[in-house]
Amino acid sequence: MSGKKLSVMLTRSKNGRLKSHQLCLKGLGLSRIRQVVHVVDTPENRGMINKIAYMLKVEEV
Repeated sequence: MSGKKLSVMLTRSKNGRLKSHQLCLKGLGLSRIRQVVHVVDTPENRGMINKIAYMLKVEEV
């Protein structure tokens, strides 16, 4: 397992989005616009990020 982390920032509102997209945000720990969280780079987190990439800004840490 790699020790890499990703910095994920929510850039667009979750209001009016599909329920599955809102659940991905919750799974990543995001709730407010411009909130930044650091998550471990795992296939599960990558899948959630890819699903809602249009709402996020992602950088490697």
